[in-house]
Amino acid sequence: MDTNFVTTPFGRRAMTRAMLTGQSKARDVNPAHSVDKWKLYRALCEARGRLGISDRTLALLNALLSFYPKTEISSETGLVVFPSNQQLSLRANGMAEQTIRRHLALLVNAGLIARKDSANGKRYSRRHRDGEIREAFGFSLAPLLARSSEIEAMAQDVIADRLRLQNVRESITICRRDIAKLIAMAEIENAPGEWPAHYQTFRDIIDSIPRNADIDLITTALQKLRALRVLIINTLDTWKDSRILGGNPSQNERHIQISESESSLDSEPETVTEIAENVRSDSSSSRTPNGTIPLSLVLSACPAIADYAPCGDIRDWRDLSAAANVVGRMFGISPSAYQAACSTMGAISTAVAVSCILERSEHIQSPGGYLRHLTRQSEAGSFSAAQMLMGLMKTREQAIAELIRN
Repeated sequence: MDTNFVTTPFGRRAMTRAMLTGQSKARDVNPAHSVDKWKLYRALCEARGRLGISDRTLALLNALLSFYPKTEISSETGLVVFPSNQQLSLRANGMAEQTIRRHLALLVNAGLIARKDSANGKRYSRRHRDGEIREAFGFSLAPLLARSSEIEAMAQDVIADRLRLQNVRESITICRRDIAKLIAMAEIENAPGEWPAHYQTFRDIIDSIPRNADIDLITTALQKLRALRVLIINTLDTWKDSRILGGNPSQNERHIQISESESSLDSEPETVTEIAENVRSDSSSSRTPNGTIPLSLVLSACPAIADYAPCGDIRDWRDLSAAANVVGRMFGISPSAYQAACSTMGAISTAVAVSCILERSEHIQSPGGYLRHLTRQSEAGSFSAAQMLMGLMKTREQAIAELIRN
């Protein structure tokens, strides 16, 4: 039987502890045990990281397994394969002979195969008169068979770890979105709280996660993000409850007036020409953009901003401001720069400006620097959100006209 041997390697190759261990495990194979070689190979592919073998080493093992005549590896049908390096090269997609030797040594050191060298180092078999193999020299798959249960369990652990990692990454993505949008909403609504500090904590946690982080590091980051989200939600709940308790009829009346103003936007000018006329006829910088620009036109000129809305849809100016705040953070615009823009231009003008910046982001190297430039223009009285939007639409119309001419 092929498992009952201890053999040393031919030639100058020294005997190693890995060879002795592999042969020792081979002797422990249960004669009645068998395993599907391709099912075991798939398990090896999953567990290759823990076994310390590469894809190239697995490719060579695949070639070795293809020389085993049966689908089921069993000691009853023999466990030694004896292909030449030339035959292995043909089935390993032309792998060089020197590379074959190196990966064979890696398979032996990993305890997946064992050498059974002949007296002259050749690989061959001796057969009985009836054609059955009496003795074979080459590479024994006995260690692979002996470790089949271990390898399958290892593969299951790797798959389970990968699923856990995927679940944790998905949870981090959701938690990141929640924190970013809650902070953006809190700043727009002027809710009391340490929002710049919370945002800095949020960025510190995210930036501490390396690209190839392990499950433990990502789980720790998720726990920190969840704790921060709970802190933010508790702060907002306290603020919300205080607003409900401190409400009065005049506040409620004001909310109704805002709602009515937003619902009447359809009657406002909707063409570039009409906007230009309104801009020329009203040079006062104190006039709010929603007095000259319909929200529907902003969304038509800047459709990308809707992807960042709190509910995936922009229904009013407040939704536009929330989406613009999220885009500002995505561009790396500092909270102080964004707040300065809102203080100078107004929250709605800033939202329109950021929406235009998003549409032309591929042409703007520094969105934060550009917003600061617009803020300085607004301080000088030379900035108009309506004119910026009109310029964006004219540029788009010119591009379309040029495309049609060509």
